[in-house]
Amino acid sequence: MQAVLQIYDAKIDSRKRITLRNAKYDYYNVQELEDGRIIMEPRVLTPPFEISANTLSMMDSSIKKRRNKLLFTENIRINPLSDEFRSV
Repeated sequence: MQAVLQIYDAKIDSRKRITLRNAKYDYYNVQELEDGRIIMEPRVLTPPFEISANTLSMMDSSIKKRRNKLLFTENIRINPLSDEFRSV
């Protein structure tokens, strides 16, 4: 059994909120039971996933190719607009 650190009474305000004193965490999982008890468990948010080194290197090489205009340049045909589509 874990030791009790604090015991105090809390009042629900008009917006149905409870203030926690000296809370160690920013996020809690809250369970409200049928008998009126409330169970709060601290939650630590996980950091977002990291992009692998292989994916980063592939992205870097794609950007370099694009900057050197080697990416898809032989497949793209750019035709100038005819006079009827140009704005006056």
